[in-house]
This record gives sequence, C-alpha cells and structure tokens, in this order.
Amino acid sequence: GSNIKTPLYDEQNDWPDDPKPYGVEKWFENDSAVLINDRYDVWKVLIANGKGINLTLNGRRKKWQYRFIDMDFSKQFISNKDTLLFKIFDENNKSNGLALLDLVSDTVPKLLLKGNVYINAVQRSYYNNVLLFTQEKYSNSPDLYTFSLLAPEEVRLSRINSQQKNYLWGSVELYSWRTFDNKKVEGLLYKPEHFDPTKKYPMIVHYYERNSQNFNLYIPPTPSPGRLNISFFVSRGYVVFVPDIWYIIGHPGKSAYNHVVSGTRSLIKKGFIDSSRIGLQGQSWGGYQTSYIITQTNLFAAAWAGAPVANMFSGYGGIRWESGISRQLLYEKNQSRIGATIWSKPNLYYENSPLFHLQKVTTPLTIMANDADGAVLWYEGLQLFTALRRLNKKVWLLNYNSEEHNLTARKNKKDLQVRQQQFFDWLLKDTKPPLWLEKGVPYNMKGQKGYYLNN
Repeated sequence: GSNIKTPLYDEQNDWPDDPKPYGVEKWFENDSAVLINDRYDVWKVLIANGKGINLTLNGRRKKWQYRFIDMDFSKQFISNKDTLLFKIFDENNKSNGLALLDLVSDTVPKLLLKGNVYINAVQRSYYNNVLLFTQEKYSNSPDLYTFSLLAPEEVRLSRINSQQKNYLWGSVELYSWRTFDNKKVEGLLYKPEHFDPTKKYPMIVHYYERNSQNFNLYIPPTPSPGRLNISFFVSRGYVVFVPDIWYIIGHPGKSAYNHVVSGTRSLIKKGFIDSSRIGLQGQSWGGYQTSYIITQTNLFAAAWAGAPVANMFSGYGGIRWESGISRQLLYEKNQSRIGATIWSKPNLYYENSPLFHLQKVTTPLTIMANDADGAVLWYEGLQLFTALRRLNKKVWLLNYNSEEHNLTARKNKKDLQVRQQQFFDWLLKDTKPPLWLEKGVPYNMKGQKGYYLNN
C-alpha cells in the first residue's frame, strides 16, 4: 500500500459531494511512476509498489503549493535524469515563485525566484536555459520577463502599460478577521490612491466564493460583463472589500451572511469606512448571495445583484439551457450546497430562498436578469423584482435583450458600467440620480442612446 498519509483530494472541499483530486501531472518513462499532487507537494508514485516519494518535501511545512510545469510537450514522459520545473504559490502571502529540481543531483527543489507577484505563461527556450514568463500584480499589468538559469537573473522585457501612471489607481492588501462563529478568514481590501486613514470612505463589498488567492492579479478597468470592476471603483475613491466565503452544507445563505457582514463590521471598526455608505455587489452565485444578505440586515445602503436565484424551489426545477443539464444537480451536489432534494429537506430550500424573506428588505436593489441567460433562468430575477415591487421596496430591473448570463456585447457592458456607477454614486456619494433611477425607462425609450445619462 501507499505510504502517502496526506489527502490527495481537496482538503478544503465544502460542496455536498465527493472532493475532487488535486490531480495527476505526467508519467515517467515505461510507466514506472507518475507525478501526483497533494494540497502542497508533488509526489512521485512508483507503480510497482504504490510507494510515494515527496519530491518537493517542504511544501506543507511552509504552506507553499508546488505545481509541475511541463516544459517540453514533445516528450510524452519524464526521464529519471530530467530537471523538473515547479511553480510555487505561497498560501501565507499569496506570492508566486519558480523552483527547479534536478532528479539526479537535488534532494529538494532549488528556488529560482519568488516575489509578491503573479507568474503565468511560463515557457522554456528550446536551445538554452532561459525561462520566459509574464509577471503582474494589482498595480502592474502583465509584462514579459526572462530568467537565465545559467547566470541566475531576471530581466524585464516589456512595459506595455506606461500610460497607467496618468491615472488614479490604488493598492490591495490581505485583510483577516474573525467571523461571527469565531473562525479566522481572509479577504482582499482595495484602497484608493492617496488613501488617508483619518477620512471616511464609501465602500462596496464584492464577492463570489473565495478570491484571496487572486491577491496579485491585475484588474484592467474594462466595462463589466456583470461583476464589479474593482479598479474602476477604487480609482473613483471607493474602498472595495472582497471577503472569502466558506460554506456550511445546507446553509449557503447564512454562510454568506456570516462572512460578508462580519468582515464589513470588522472594517467599520477600523474607522475609515462610512458605515452609512456601504454597498453590495455580486454576479450569478454572488447575485444570489446579495439577494439573501439584504433580507438579513439593514447594514447596506445599496445592493446590486446580477443573474440571481430568488427561489430555490423554482431554481431546482429549471434547466441550464446552455448545457441542457437539470439544475437539480446544483442544489443536491454542487455550488448551491443544499445537499438534499426539495422533498427531503424543504425547510432548507425555504431558509435559503430570498423570496420568502423579502418583507424584511430595506436596501435599494438593482437586478440584472437577461432573457437569454443559459445558466440562471431570467424568471428568477423577475420573481425577485415583482415580489419587491409588490412589497413597495426600492428595486430596479435591467434586462438586456438576447443577452447571456454574463454580458457579451461591448455596448451592453458599457451601458451596465455607466448604470452601476450612477447607482452606487447616487446612494453612496449623494450624486444626483439620472432619469432611469428616478422614473425608469419607458418601453419606447429602451436602447435610446443617452437616456440614462439625463439628470
């Protein structure tokens, strides 16, 4: 039997299903062994006896995740004389690195470089020992770098985005706090340029599931397909908070509330957030969580939900038209995390459906629900909208005709970006609301350029 005592499957799985494996990488010659990942390390598993040799050794102790990078796709297998290249992700501070392991002479991988950056698209030159890769962080868009293995040094080849210095940008930091049930969790906190901790800032909380691993990703200020464009809002003077969310099976709504609201309240205590000017924004699963959270608290002054599920009973019975798959899978085994059918645990479907708790909502909400959405039926957004209207709540509905779950047409993305800015600026910065927020858009004015810009 194998001597590997660490799980080779997702240790942090919070879906009501079997955890996924960390993955098999590549076989050795003559099928003598294979590379298999655990959460941190890479094992060479001998086929003859199932014994595992930990090639990276220190990953778990350091909380460094090693992953094999295949440098030669023309070779179908690894030779026992090869040198292996690994990418490192440091769970502690989300930094990246590269390391080499000579299978003949090394007992532990040799660190080539490591830094507070995100490394991607690594390639190796064919004739000599030079690596080519992109490197980025939140404040720097991806540029090309080389690294010579013979004279270990890193050389920057490109500066593709020098115009960014003419614009207000911002910074990102890792932020940790304790949830209401006293678990230590992390998130990302984006602050505007020239941030002054003695001032009070409006804040938008944006989430999906877990994003802290994206600490060093560059976010270009592009029109949004549905989610919040963080760089755009940070450059306009907002703090943006992106909390990680960990789920308890059967209670995805409460789990979202636990992480989002505890993190928000923790930040309010820091003194630089205006507690009367905090917004929520989520798309898809994030849109569902937004809709749920505003039924549980009046902390937020504005909320935006893209493609949300309002009613888990009707959501359960739908079809994902893109794939043709029944949505029952999502609830019983997948992201929606109920872990049961509507007949065995109807109480959980009731608890987690925003629709049945909307009478408690005080937060103004904008919903995007598109009529060609192949993932979440747009009737879910309509249920949410009509119910809130019936209850005399402040609510707006955007439907981009023939558009998908995430917007594809650039003109629609630009339209959404403008409306999102106007909505949050109105409720979190006291700007004058445009006509569409005050009066809606008459059917014969839909798509008329500029209608929403009129004040």
